[in-house]
Amino acid sequence: MAQIHSETTPVIDYSRKWLVLSAVAMGIFLATIDGSIVNVALPTLSAALGADFATVQWVVLSYLLTITTLLAVVGRLADMYGRKRLYNSGFVVFTVGSLLCGLSPSVGWLIGFRVLQGIGAALILALGLALVTEAFPPQERGRALGIAGSIVSIGIVTGPTLGGVIIENLSWHWIFFVNVPIGIVGTYLVWRNIPATRPPGGQAFDFGGAATLCLGLLGILLGLTTGQQEGFTSPQALGLFVFGIFFLLALLYIQRRHPQPIIDPVLFRNRLFTVNLVTGLLVFVGLGSGVLIPFYLETVLGYSVQQVGLLLAVVPIALGIVSPISGVLSDRVGSRPISVLGLAVTLLGYLALSTLSTETTAVGFMLRYVLVGVGVGLFQSPNNSAMMGTAPRERLGVASGLLAMTRNLGQTVGIAVLGALWAALVFGAAGGPMAGGATAAPLAAQAAGLAGVSRIVAGLVGVALLVALWAWWGERRA
Repeated sequence: MAQIHSETTPVIDYSRKWLVLSAVAMGIFLATIDGSIVNVALPTLSAALGADFATVQWVVLSYLLTITTLLAVVGRLADMYGRKRLYNSGFVVFTVGSLLCGLSPSVGWLIGFRVLQGIGAALILALGLALVTEAFPPQERGRALGIAGSIVSIGIVTGPTLGGVIIENLSWHWIFFVNVPIGIVGTYLVWRNIPATRPPGGQAFDFGGAATLCLGLLGILLGLTTGQQEGFTSPQALGLFVFGIFFLLALLYIQRRHPQPIIDPVLFRNRLFTVNLVTGLLVFVGLGSGVLIPFYLETVLGYSVQQVGLLLAVVPIALGIVSPISGVLSDRVGSRPISVLGLAVTLLGYLALSTLSTETTAVGFMLRYVLVGVGVGLFQSPNNSAMMGTAPRERLGVASGLLAMTRNLGQTVGIAVLGALWAALVFGAAGGPMAGGATAAPLAAQAAGLAGVSRIVAGLVGVALLVALWAWWGERRA
């Protein structure tokens, strides 16, 4: 880590790199497991708190909206005031928020405390990659970020299983209380193992940019959420989209004129940074289609909830195994060849999913779906490593926050837009809209809808692959 002995010359000490990674891994695991563990509990929360499902959904939405809108702002604050200070604060806020969530007497209180928990998660998720990038030498960065990717997969796999065990044997309160001891340990690990760095002084916070960024993202995200329920052409959704776009355009105006903007435009002058951000966004939009897979497995193929959980685990397991390997390979041969290979395998995976039908077997599904996990595992670590490697040291927090924001925003857009496209494709295959919605359509129509969405996602990944190949060609020419 950097121990700054003068105003301009940092001396880098990498001796504590694995201790730093252990502290960051604790934070990644905590935030990841919490996102997946609560999803399993929504029916239980609805019954226990006497709230309809539309209201209970905000237990998840309030958390995700808070995280996504704050990630880039947190990154800038960390570059100004020190990443360790904010990262440790994130553990404290998240742990207190978890305790309060478990003590909530009503759904309203629970939603409010989830916002507090989301603030803590934003502090953790925005800065994890920056801390790892700073802790490891460039030739080992890919391996370290690959290990961090594996922790994400472990959290995704563990969350639903642990949530089911807790709800069945204890009560819903304990899905939040379980975070408290993990949070306490994580707080200690960060305080003990992550050295403090001293950012350069004389920096100014861009309050106008922060406000317009948060309002713009909030408008777009709420528009997507409303559009799923009311339709994307409804007055409410359109109004929110206009609101969000207005503030995002205002953000561009402010960022060009502020001497120290929230999102420094200089970052985007680096083609590698911009290309990796765009390709990552396209991949995560495509991954939003994963929300449709459980409906296919349960409704069309008739598997139980437990069987569905096991079938879905093939992607995070594959991702967790492949991510560290791809990180090591990218350290040795460069990030671009491995990330391009990952995009190609991901493309094959979605083309394979486009052949799903009512006759697909469990083995046939897993052989198709595992390609997505392998492809994303190959792509993500080198893509993240290369992107973080291009960011100046004093902008690592912003770069890490942008990367996390791209991931969350991409999946949110994917879930909303691809879900709507799936319904339209199902109705098209069934001969028109029907009472009860797309899930009441004939099974063959539902399978055809998922196959159609998989082809659309394959197109998105194909565009990402072409962009990556173009960038690779340009880099080789240079």
